[in-house]
Amino acid sequence: MTGMSITEHCLTPDQIYGDLFKEVQLQRIFADNKTFVDAIPKETPEVILQRFRIQRQIKDFSLIDFVKANFELPQPHDVQYYSDANTPIVEHIEKLWSVLRREPDKVIPGNSLLPLPFPYIVPGGRFNEIYYWDSYFTMLGLQESGEYEMIENMVKNFAFMIDRYGHIPNGNRSYFLSRSQPPYFSLMLDLLAEIKGGAVYRDYLGTLLKEYAYWMDKTQKAKHVVEMSDGQFLNRYYDQLNIARQESYYEDAHLTVVAEKKDSRLFRDIRSGAESGWDFSSRWMVDGKDLHTIETTRIIPIDLNCLLYHLERTIEKSYKLLGDKGKAIKYKRIAKYRKQAIHQYCYNKRDGWYYDYNIRTDSLSKETTIAGFTPFFIGIAPQKGIKKAVEMIRKNFLKSGGIITSLKISGQQWDAPNGWAPLQWMVVKGLQNYRQFDLASNVAKRWIALNTKVYQQTGKMMEKYNVIDAHVEAGGGEYPAQDGFGWSNGVLLKFIKMYGEF
Repeated sequence: MTGMSITEHCLTPDQIYGDLFKEVQLQRIFADNKTFVDAIPKETPEVILQRFRIQRQIKDFSLIDFVKANFELPQPHDVQYYSDANTPIVEHIEKLWSVLRREPDKVIPGNSLLPLPFPYIVPGGRFNEIYYWDSYFTMLGLQESGEYEMIENMVKNFAFMIDRYGHIPNGNRSYFLSRSQPPYFSLMLDLLAEIKGGAVYRDYLGTLLKEYAYWMDKTQKAKHVVEMSDGQFLNRYYDQLNIARQESYYEDAHLTVVAEKKDSRLFRDIRSGAESGWDFSSRWMVDGKDLHTIETTRIIPIDLNCLLYHLERTIEKSYKLLGDKGKAIKYKRIAKYRKQAIHQYCYNKRDGWYYDYNIRTDSLSKETTIAGFTPFFIGIAPQKGIKKAVEMIRKNFLKSGGIITSLKISGQQWDAPNGWAPLQWMVVKGLQNYRQFDLASNVAKRWIALNTKVYQQTGKMMEKYNVIDAHVEAGGGEYPAQDGFGWSNGVLLKFIKMYGEF
């Protein structure tokens, strides 16, 4: 991984290709804006740009022909793989690990891929790079498959990115460097520790501290930390840039036409919604439905703060193992204050559910989502709170195919009627934590049945599922439903190990 400086390979496609980038994206010569930003140049960017400046003056110049002549467009890696719905679903997923595996990357000038030193698993479909929070749920399945070396390699890759870039980006692409994703690194270490033992926490303490420094605004210009009215601190999602996303440039640019706020604010809120992993959901919208009303940076997300609590407790554990009682006590105290703030600002005593907190309205969010169960997944909710939470799940979130994401149909993919693998795991694990074993089994078996049914019909594992009507494909969002699919494979394997096949 030599021959190119960090600064050079951190340049984004819009910085490298300027007007060429804008014309390709705005003319939408590819239905998916991600196509061009992932393309591999056949020559150096300087040569390609010089050609572009000359050839664009020629009559009948074809932009798409120019791009195809000068770039290798991303191609599916599974073109030689043909699934057979008659193959047992576990065997199918086991075979998919090799299809979704990527080897250590080579440096290619002008390409957006951030090179990683160890092999890794990608989600699949249009997502041909490693993704941060996806990978934790993928690892659940890798663990069941005995792919322990791959789990460790992926952890090493994330540690590498923290060391090199100061944080784990959304994915290993230059255009993702301005943001992260839900901080699951400390939970990944829990998985690795199950394989290699507690020494893992000592080995990665430096990495944990760098991850924490990023989220607490010690190393970046981002503003993830919010001081609440009483002086307590909680966190939000906050992308460092306020420009249109390079991979969704057309969509973002055209959204400003209907937006009633300045472009810079709109763009940052969209990007911050992408950092949340829930891109997009009614939980981020002022009106609960329209993307142009997004206000992510004004929301204190319940799930983010629970994950940061886990990170703080993991750092405490690391210091304990090192025998540094003073620093262990420090982080235990920090976590305690966060836990208190979570309960103070995000808990609704009336219905017993946790909500995001809106700092603009200084009140709980009006959107009820399954993110509100994260305190039970992480284990910081009081035992007495599980009764009302179970009532909420049974009454509102439990559907024929599993757990629904939110209670609103907005047209966004992180809303009804969709269900997502990571949220199924969060709910099942949370229910187990509070000894609600029957409901945990019920949720998991519904998800297993739905995944199996869709697989038998299509031969594929999907990114997301319609948990209300299994006959209808999940939809919404900015791109068609993708198959592959890393985290769906991981969670399903874990559930089958726990509860058996359908």
